[in-house]
Amino acid sequence: MRTVPSEPPPSPPSPPSLPSEPFAAITTPVTLTVAAVARRLGVAPATLRTWDRRYGLGPSDHTSGSHRRYGPSDLVRLDAMRRLTRAGVSPGEAARVARGGSDGRVRAIDGQLDGPDAPREAGSASARAGGGRVIAMPSSSRAARGLGRAAMALDSPSATDIVSTELRRHGVVWTWEQVVVPVLRGIGRRWATTGEGVEVEHLLSESVISALTRHQLPLPDPVNPRPVLLAAAEDELHTLPLFALAGALAERQIGSRILGARVPVGALADAVRRSGPAAVFIWSQLAGTGDPAKVSALPSLRPGPAVIVGGPGWVVVPPGTVLAADLRTAVDLIAVAAGA
Repeated sequence: MRTVPSEPPPSPPSPPSLPSEPFAAITTPVTLTVAAVARRLGVAPATLRTWDRRYGLGPSDHTSGSHRRYGPSDLVRLDAMRRLTRAGVSPGEAARVARGGSDGRVRAIDGQLDGPDAPREAGSASARAGGGRVIAMPSSSRAARGLGRAAMALDSPSATDIVSTELRRHGVVWTWEQVVVPVLRGIGRRWATTGEGVEVEHLLSESVISALTRHQLPLPDPVNPRPVLLAAAEDELHTLPLFALAGALAERQIGSRILGARVPVGALADAVRRSGPAAVFIWSQLAGTGDPAKVSALPSLRPGPAVIVGGPGWVVVPPGTVLAADLRTAVDLIAVAAGA
């Protein structure tokens, strides 16, 4: 019998050829532009350029013929720099730690900055003089110094973040007194010395208002049945203290209504008649806006509201009103009037 030779089994398919470095394509680090890194970290592009120029925290990608780009290791260092400077560490020290690449050291420094008893230090000679590119804040808290640096850099995201962090940790009154007010005073002294800084004050005010608005939770059931009205005096443009007062009242479950800047006395009188408030607070920043005669024009109601004034603009305290020397006092006076 003739045997038919069987066909050889088909050869298995050859595996696809692999490059000599099969993972090269997926291990190529992603690099980012200055603008992309700024968005990711929440800082201004100008801040990144300053960190590059002064502290050597620039992009490590030196590809010829293209813009320098930040790689993963650069982002790690920049994130450490951002965290430390926001916490109040001096930029020079923060850069030294960031360049060292020790995240444990970063966390250790972060841990030393918690609480109201954090170390304080006096400003530099240029800071005490009120000139240069710094804000004079001798013996201020680390958080205040960090806020001052963010404000001077026109870095509103960082400024808002610093204030929000302190509001969560310590509440409105402490943050206002220990962080915000020192920076505002420093800006005022700098303006008196150099004539500069209006844009810094405006940016800081907007950042603080943003942080206070986020911090203030809705009060569906406030403890005061009668409202509290907060208004700036007629011709008064400054309203930041009103937002701080509203936030501090909200922490005590007291509801309030902010009427805003430059409230004409007739409009304020109409608001008092329509709402029957337990208390009315009127802020005057500039001496020309604190007019006692206009406060006396408010209508008499039964029961009448407690009328409280605040701010350096009240050179003469209107008859029948109480002057609140600071935020804490204003909150206490309004709480009594509101029955809280």
